Amino acid sequence: MSAAFIILLLIVLIYDYINGMNDSGNIVASMVSSRSMSLGSALLLAAIFEFLGPFLLGTAVAKTIGSGLFDPSVINLKILYAAVLGAISWNLITQLLGRPSSSSHALLGGLIGAVAVSSGIDKIHTAGVIKIFLILLTSPLLGFVITFIVMKLLFLLTENTTPKVNKILKIMQIPASVFLAVSHGGNDAQKSMGIIVIALITCGLQGSFSVPLWVKLLCSFALALGILTGGVKIMKTLGSKIFKISPIHGLGIQFSSAAVIFTAALLGGPVSTTHVVSSSVIGAGSSVGLNRVRWNIVTDIVLSWVLTLPLSGGIAIAFYYAIIYIKI
Repeated sequence: MSAAFIILLLIVLIYDYINGMNDSGNIVASMVSSRSMSLGSALLLAAIFEFLGPFLLGTAVAKTIGSGLFDPSVINLKILYAAVLGAISWNLITQLLGRPSSSSHALLGGLIGAVAVSSGIDKIHTAGVIKIFLILLTSPLLGFVITFIVMKLLFLLTENTTPKVNKILKIMQIPASVFLAVSHGGNDAQKSMGIIVIALITCGLQGSFSVPLWVKLLCSFALALGILTGGVKIMKTLGSKIFKISPIHGLGIQFSSAAVIFTAALLGGPVSTTHVVSSSVIGAGSSVGLNRVRWNIVTDIVLSWVLTLPLSGGIAIAFYYAIIYIKI
């Protein structure tokens, strides 16, 4: 392994770690805000099952990232450096602002921007890009709709119960949060796996697209470590600024968003956990009443979603031109 590959490997693992930090707020917001579990316990539980996710759900998403967007033969290490650094930069900016933003969108924007300026737009697989964008666009809508329906069913089931039902709902959030953590780990860790495998192929260290065990272990560990240390600002945004979450809402949000992310991971769809969970929170609030949702906060979140792709792509292009003359 060359020094350039090892440095790229470290940068990808940093991206994975920051991805975990960015999404930890999404994963535990419902649990903590509904007071079903303490922050420390929720993060530890999430981290354990985040680590296991990729081993339970396969590597279909990694293959989509690694070969669905472009022919790996047009890739060089400079492109990968620029793409991942662009995604990291955007994630850090949104972390500081406390705005939920998609690490998936940031990485895709970085890859598209770097490939476009280095090899030409014609080297990007249009069908693959359209497929991924359709998945990224429809998954939040599914999160909203499914959560809205699930909440209505939960309200119906608990209509004539006493406040003691909250204890049951809090307990039920534990398996729901495990389901969400496994789904997120199985989807998001694979994105960095895909980048590393492309680098292995580019450097002649591997002949075909398959994810080695050591890559799975490193990416899963980096994501889980990020989950343990992250996202308090984003958790507050999702947990209380959009809509005040109670145990019944937390259960509906976790189950519904996990179902969408889990299904996408099995089908190889690189969805944005941030978008799905945020939309599920909005769906839960809307099921109570549209006036219960703080739509000004929602508007800010949607704006950050819209800006993610072009700005992360622009940052990646800037990085590419900054390193183009460096011998790698």
